[in-house]
Amino acid sequence: MAPSNYSTSNRYEWSQAKSLMPAQAKCERGPQGALIPDTNEEMDHIAVVYDEGETPPHITIKQVSGSVHTVLANGIAVAVVARASGKAPNPSDVVLVERRINS
Repeated sequence: MAPSNYSTSNRYEWSQAKSLMPAQAKCERGPQGALIPDTNEEMDHIAVVYDEGETPPHITIKQVSGSVHTVLANGIAVAVVARASGKAPNPSDVVLVERRINS
């Protein structure tokens, strides 16, 4: 893949990212979904966080009904997206983030 001139550091508000998992699940290993606010666009973004050293998960999108879609990481649902308008989410729209594991 060719390098991109597109910088996400200025667009995504990483400090505002919200976990899509319950608070008690934060210490569990495995892929988790997160919501990343984007003030430059009319929609927020989905990130999938995976464990350090693991192979990045394979992302797929499954339509549930109408404009409701499920984001799956290695076949496990990590987010549900419902949009009032706009295009359906695409696996390439999902940001992959490697989680550092403290020993």
